[in-house]
Amino acid sequence: MSFFERFLSLWVFLCILAGIGLASLLPGLFAVLAGLEYASVNLVVAVLIWAMVYPMMVAVDFGSLKGVGQRPKGLVITLVVNWLIKPFTMAALGVLFFHHVFAGLIDPADAGQYIAGLILLGAAPCTAMVFVWSQLTRGDPNYTLVQVSLNDVIMVFAFAPIVALLLGVTDLSVPWETLLLSVFLYVVLPLAAGAWTRARLIARGGEAAVGEFTARIKPASVLGLLLTVVLLFGFQGDVILANPFLVVLLATPILIQSYGMFAIAYFWAWRWKVPHNVAAPCALIGTSNFFELAVAVAIGLFGLNSGAALVTVVGVLVEVPVMLSLVWFANRTRARFAT
Repeated sequence: MSFFERFLSLWVFLCILAGIGLASLLPGLFAVLAGLEYASVNLVVAVLIWAMVYPMMVAVDFGSLKGVGQRPKGLVITLVVNWLIKPFTMAALGVLFFHHVFAGLIDPADAGQYIAGLILLGAAPCTAMVFVWSQLTRGDPNYTLVQVSLNDVIMVFAFAPIVALLLGVTDLSVPWETLLLSVFLYVVLPLAAGAWTRARLIARGGEAAVGEFTARIKPASVLGLLLTVVLLFGFQGDVILANPFLVVLLATPILIQSYGMFAIAYFWAWRWKVPHNVAAPCALIGTSNFFELAVAVAIGLFGLNSGAALVTVVGVLVEVPVMLSLVWFANRTRARFAT
């Protein structure tokens, strides 16, 4: 990892402060940026996430995708953790903390909202950011693409029923435009651009040309991540500053869930002798969340100022530093895995 990547946690923390500070100084600008959206997808954030994902998509070798099916263990771990464990443990943690552990510290009328926000986070596995975490752990980009694609397909059919079941409602309205547009913007479009770029580079100078190009544009991926953090915290900084203690309470079950899901997937992969370049991304996919979708659904179902929406914003606050700490841990334990 480069010097800049090695201290990425520090840069992210500074960007969080910058986002909150700039939003206080330039509220009009952030209001305009927040209004640039379609189907609850902020277009500015979409461009930045595209900048994060595109360099990784150039590294995807479609010719090697056919061999992924010969290594099914990583796919099994990803699917079981994301769809048979994660949503239900998140709901259980929500009930435990907001109906029992923190019952005397919060308004009982808000407990259901907080649990709903946790459920929305738990039922939405990561789509775009996982390519960043995969790159930082030297993950197999082709395998990561297949893992994310399978999750996206399942999410289209399973997200609404699982959330409806856990919320105890039957008329859940899922913003399908948001889901499909996000998948197109964060996966399909950069994948197509990456495939076109790779083909041009191969024709010009082979794999060496691809390696040189990806090394040259790699800083754009990290810059996209940092600017995304600035924007997200600029959009929601006032909510966080107004409720600092509540934010700590909401973050507690999210932190337990995040590290717990990583531990399950990573240990399982180690026991199954899954290579590290597959094990690390599959554990990180099970840890991170598709926060764009979770925020959009929370706002659509419960309102912009609801407790559910606040939980999903806190999920963004927690996710980046947590994922960076797990990237560090995965890199430090690489030698313990099969090659």
